[in-house]
Amino acid sequence: MNKNIKQYALGVDIGGTNTKFGLVNHRGEITYGGRLSTSAYATPEEFVDALYTSLLPAIESVGLENIKGIGVGAPNANFFSGSIEHAPNLNWKGIVPLASLISNKFHLPCSITNDANAAAVGEMMYGAAKGMKDFIVITLGTGVGSGIVCGGELVYGHDGFAGELGHTIIRPGGRQHWSTGVYGSLEAYASATGIVLTAKELLAEAKQHSMLHDYPEDAIDSKAVFECAMQGDELAKEVYRFTGQILGEALANFVMFSSPEAIVLFGGVTKAGDLLMNPVREHMEKNLLAVFKNKVLLMFSELKEADAAILGASALVWAMKV
Repeated sequence: MNKNIKQYALGVDIGGTNTKFGLVNHRGEITYGGRLSTSAYATPEEFVDALYTSLLPAIESVGLENIKGIGVGAPNANFFSGSIEHAPNLNWKGIVPLASLISNKFHLPCSITNDANAAAVGEMMYGAAKGMKDFIVITLGTGVGSGIVCGGELVYGHDGFAGELGHTIIRPGGRQHWSTGVYGSLEAYASATGIVLTAKELLAEAKQHSMLHDYPEDAIDSKAVFECAMQGDELAKEVYRFTGQILGEALANFVMFSSPEAIVLFGGVTKAGDLLMNPVREHMEKNLLAVFKNKVLLMFSELKEADAAILGASALVWAMKV
């Protein structure tokens, strides 16, 4: 091993319930991984201590001198300040200077950004967007996140919070978002949560029987909708057609904003495959100006979902100017 080249990065993905972490080499291979409870620690300091204890075997296995740094993906993380700012799903309220807490504990440089931005960096370094300089990653899970890359650089805006495409208004006056209170945002429709809301709305209006009628209302989740759609249930398939239409219309707006080479879709909702992708592609192309038509690749992430967050966070390290 060349001792002059830092061979490894530490990637940390902080979620509201659990934190996943791993030691990653230049080829995007996770050579050591694990997880700990985020919610079990009342203060960020206690959390950082536990994270250090959990990662110490990995650090000792390769030597601190061979680790370039630590990358962290976290909710409401500000790349510029290195802080988590007013994250609603974490125990730690207010502004938490997490990057400096981690850097001081590990004696390594630390870079932090939100999870969707981390996913975009991961796709650029290890995944579907490798070699691309202009693309958008849309994460479709419980919510809708996004990372925008222009000219090979993430778009952060003046304050570090640019790129919240999931909260753009795609149906003015439409469905109210359960958290923000805003009406008609993309996340209210194209997330797993939005899919369930659409299914329940269609069930309430349905004149024919659907397999989803056989579920208790509180048991209808995105997995149930997916399973019914895969078995040919017409109402469940209509949920995905409608979701795909709304997402496609939104993507047309995003294309005309930044003219990306590709849009990479990532997350649990993408398991629906063509049920989702066909209407997405149709309605994206239908709503584009001629100069943009048939130019943008629409693709699924190539990263393993279980590893993507760690890989994305670790990819922040290779971009560090240290």
